[in-house]
Amino acid sequence: MAKGLSTEDLDAMTDAELQAKVKELKEELFNLRFASVTHRLEDAGRLRTVRKDIARIYTVKRERELNIRTAPSAKE
Repeated sequence: MAKGLSTEDLDAMTDAELQAKVKELKEELFNLRFASVTHRLEDAGRLRTVRKDIARIYTVKRERELNIRTAPSAKE
């Protein structure tokens, strides 16, 4: 069973990579919702996983804004 993104994975990403990942996940979420409405969705749990991944990314981005968490380029 595929889990979502881990915080370690997100910590290793730059802000630009996080933004690209959010865009990718939002497109996937749109497609999953569309499949759900047309009754072609095979894995209903994937909807929840994608939503939680998007929330994790937004949390990491906000923590970086508040200097709670640092970006990988700032560590070096």
